[in-house]
Amino acid sequence: QVQLVESGGGLVQAGGSLRLSCSVSGRTFSWTTMGWFRRASGKEREFVGRMRWTGGSTVYAHSVKGRFTISRDNAENTVYLQMNSLKPEDTGVYYCAASQNVGAPTDQYDYNYWGQGTQVTVSS
Repeated sequence: QVQLVESGGGLVQAGGSLRLSCSVSGRTFSWTTMGWFRRASGKEREFVGRMRWTGGSTVYAHSVKGRFTISRDNAENTVYLQMNSLKPEDTGVYYCAASQNVGAPTDQYDYNYWGQGTQVTVSS
């Protein structure tokens, strides 16, 4: 079992920054990829970015590329999502997730463990 806990959400003005954290515990050797997803009100949950744990390669959604960055602290078993130049359309509940899929997926259905989510609100 893997437990994920997000933190760092909040209210920020457009153009501002936030850093989300995802603390991971449990059977941390059992997953290959950490992903970030978000769900805006009334919309489907969508992929934001992911990091392959071995090697650290990252992939981002087109809508956040160049503004968001995923990083990690191995010693703390924590993954971060640095969000810069935030826009009102970035508003939503952000989730971190862990996948056991060896293919480093971007599809939410390939992720096995999820955090509870943290709210990010960007005001215009």
